[in-house]
Amino acid sequence: MKKSITLAVLALTALLTGCATPSYDYTAFRESKPRSILVLPPVNESLDVSASYSFLTQVSHPLAESGYYVFPVAVVEETFRENGLTDPQEIHSLPLDKLNDVFGADSILYINITQYGTSYQLIASDTRVTAEASLVDSRTGQLLWKGAATASSTEQSNNSGGGLVGMLVVALVDQIINTTVDRSYQIAGLTSFRLLPSNVHNGILPGPRAHNQQLQ
Repeated sequence: MKKSITLAVLALTALLTGCATPSYDYTAFRESKPRSILVLPPVNESLDVSASYSFLTQVSHPLAESGYYVFPVAVVEETFRENGLTDPQEIHSLPLDKLNDVFGADSILYINITQYGTSYQLIASDTRVTAEASLVDSRTGQLLWKGAATASSTEQSNNSGGGLVGMLVVALVDQIINTTVDRSYQIAGLTSFRLLPSNVHNGILPGPRAHNQQLQ
């Protein structure tokens, strides 16, 4: 009996270990030791034209809380505009040496928005924002970290109460709210805080200004 229990525990442990998310390799990140981050305007792959700017305005806070100096996104955007650059895709393709000459940042953050906006269905509506990010060393171009995150308005919703009529009423209310309030902007803020904090598994490492600089 005891042997059977031991084997069951070992099997469960092996199963859980196999399902665990592998730890990110931070070797390049630790060697680079970036102190500042230049955030480029996100490339928008969604259908919402406001996605790039909306997400860009919300990335500085989690990065600053992670302990990094973040170049002011409004100043960065204006600098690009003064040089005739307004397309994020074009900005992402700029050579690193040119970005270094202008800004002198230690690292550069590239963001792609793959989902942004609200999809409406008969008995539900879902506002969802998904983004991917890559942090590279501005001098060598080496990838330091990459990650992805998503957030949805349906995470806390429960449409099961009240049967079909209740679900239709909830869906109608959600649609009214989504048309009067920029729900996508709110969800984008949640996505950015999931994508860029330093206190999560496989997240960005704490910067030099972080309160807790213990590296993962």
